[in-house]
Amino acid sequence: MTTKSAAAAARATVYGYPRQGKGRELKKAIEGYWKGRVDADALRTTATELRRTNWQQLTGAGIHEVPTGDFSYYDHVLDTSVMVGAIPERHRAAVELDALDGYFAMARGTQDVAPLEMTKWFDTNYHYLVPELGPDTVFTTNSAKQVAELKEALALGLTARPVLVGPVTYLLLAKPAPGVSADFDPLTLLDRLLPVYAEVLADLRAAGAEWVQLDEPALVQDRTPAELNATTRTYRDLGALTDRPKLLVASYFDRLGDALPVLAKAPVEGLALDFTESAAANLDDLAAVGGLPGKRLIAGVVNGRNVWVNDLTKSLATLGTLLGLADRVDVAASCSLLHVPLDAAAERDIEPQILRWLAFARQKTAEIVTLARGLAQGTDTIAAELAANRADLASRAGSALTSDPAVRARAAAVTDADARRSQPYDERTAAQRAHLGLPPLPTTTIGSFPQTAELRTARADLRARRIDTAGYEERIRAEIGEVISFQEKTGLDVLVHGEPERNDMVQYFAEQLTGYLATRHGWVQSYGTRYVRPPILAGDLSRPEPMTVRWTTYAQSLTSRPVKGMLTGPVTMLAWSFVRDDQPLGDTARQVALALRDEVNDLEAAGTSVIQVDEPALRETLPLRAADREAYLAWATEAFRLTTAGVRPETQVHTHMCYAEFGDIVQAIDDLDADVISLEAARSHMQVARELAEHGYPREAGPGVYDIHSPRVPSTAEAAALLRKGLEAIPAERLWVNPDCGLKTRGWPETRASLENLVAGAHTVREELAGS
Repeated sequence: MTTKSAAAAARATVYGYPRQGKGRELKKAIEGYWKGRVDADALRTTATELRRTNWQQLTGAGIHEVPTGDFSYYDHVLDTSVMVGAIPERHRAAVELDALDGYFAMARGTQDVAPLEMTKWFDTNYHYLVPELGPDTVFTTNSAKQVAELKEALALGLTARPVLVGPVTYLLLAKPAPGVSADFDPLTLLDRLLPVYAEVLADLRAAGAEWVQLDEPALVQDRTPAELNATTRTYRDLGALTDRPKLLVASYFDRLGDALPVLAKAPVEGLALDFTESAAANLDDLAAVGGLPGKRLIAGVVNGRNVWVNDLTKSLATLGTLLGLADRVDVAASCSLLHVPLDAAAERDIEPQILRWLAFARQKTAEIVTLARGLAQGTDTIAAELAANRADLASRAGSALTSDPAVRARAAAVTDADARRSQPYDERTAAQRAHLGLPPLPTTTIGSFPQTAELRTARADLRARRIDTAGYEERIRAEIGEVISFQEKTGLDVLVHGEPERNDMVQYFAEQLTGYLATRHGWVQSYGTRYVRPPILAGDLSRPEPMTVRWTTYAQSLTSRPVKGMLTGPVTMLAWSFVRDDQPLGDTARQVALALRDEVNDLEAAGTSVIQVDEPALRETLPLRAADREAYLAWATEAFRLTTAGVRPETQVHTHMCYAEFGDIVQAIDDLDADVISLEAARSHMQVARELAEHGYPREAGPGVYDIHSPRVPSTAEAAALLRKGLEAIPAERLWVNPDCGLKTRGWPETRASLENLVAGAHTVREELAGS
């Protein structure tokens, strides 16, 4: 096909869309179902209406081919486990009794049965449910969801493309099931899994699918020759099927590298590739393998993970280059739009000119459509859009918001000494133990306590001016008093104030720092029904005044036990925000670190002896390619040390991480030079404790013994058993006892019971140690 005809064939599409609805209707319906206020039929009706609304918005905007199957009640990887029949044995009875309740039991657990492990989806803040597989796993086909959603779209007269997690990525994301050897490789199950995918493809073809998209983002990571050979075999076998739709294999988040020639030669009809900045090498690599003659290419030129307007002129240039490399070039975002909010037009509190710098899912859809039209019909047809885009980009680049000379001068003056504690850990820990006087296996929590309806109502009342600031602060003081009293009665050793004044662990700080923009409706799914509103870091950052000192010192005034000061670390402030893309991330991290350093020093000056700087996103933000990691970890660990290094030796610095794989960053955890680290460990059965021990981690650690993302209450025996397992890896003098994560999302009844059992478990093991 000629370049001209390739351009004429250009169409607009997306790989996925936000699931929650304009008013987070899905969250409300699911949580209503869990509480018994919404029945299953009503929940399904809500889901059907949301899917229809999404598809109609997409087609109304000019999207030619809508995705199906990307919608989920909880998680698309969990949906894949259901599709292939990979139901853990402990959940089979629940699934057989009621498929919907069994699905949620796998996601959340029950009082009697633990849920699937949850971890981050590559380097995003989305969490997926980890498949549990073993040598005895038997896959069975259940394509009902995928077929039904395709039929819904086709019944509306739409051109639709089902989207599935690809078989290679599914197996690479899986873990050995409990009781299975850690050496078991789920990829050895590929020959069992492929016939199930073949049946699903045949079912979708019979239901009317012309194309099916198989997502293989795991292939943008460093893959072994064996894994690449498995990919070759997968798409050789699926491509050879006679009863199947056309196959589109998609990757995103980074460059494909060695996997690109494998997929380019595979007998499939199309590839979808990321061509945004992090994956720009795909362009040259595609040319190097001779392009995709006779195949369809979907070009992801609009960034699906940030909220900044696209540079349309630059994207058109990339698309123009790609025209000669494929039989047909279509236009898309770089990945599913699940990772951005729904609609920037809903934001009424952001200054109109600044709002024009932003593109959420609906605006990105419009950009995709504009680019497809320009590619197919010529740039003259989008001249007005190009002119407006150039003006918006120039407005942002020239804004005073983006550059503060004082902030830049302070960051430039930082020296290596600024990021080093005054004494090594061995000397600090002696001073801290003498100062704090804690018992063996000290107990604490991660920071937040339940955000009750009363607290949310108080914040809403303050915004609506139904109460004044004095009335609001009285409610906060009362809540802190109750939290401190409960912790004292329960017997916790290091207390927290509970964070009742905080709406979110990032947003709360962003609202008090310069350079950030806050949204009212910018909700993004983190996991299940948990949605967050990431703030937008648009310019240079500084701290005008203390942010946490007042409430921390108030809490300390209520007790003689130490109360932790609680801060969110610089890397997490970046990872859980939409960050400016006009300067290196390391430069932005240094600005955040300096602002937080001021807060740490003020907390210490106010008498706070334990300060926790949370960095749950340190592993999450780790580059997907090993070659890119050293530079990232250098600035990331420096930013943490810059935040914390200014305190006295007797001040104990904690950090916290959760829901990620930590084994490959243990050295970086060590390099943080925190005195104590708490980590998620309950669902992974103390795996991280073993990893710390294998590394020779020399500091104190608290691998979690209470899984806070499940409503079940762990028993005293369970907590004690996990502690004993932790003691196999970490000596008692360095082992802390804590939940996996903060308690914000839990209710008070389960929180009380769980923490009482946690403390009782710690006392049980202390007594065992004393008697041994």
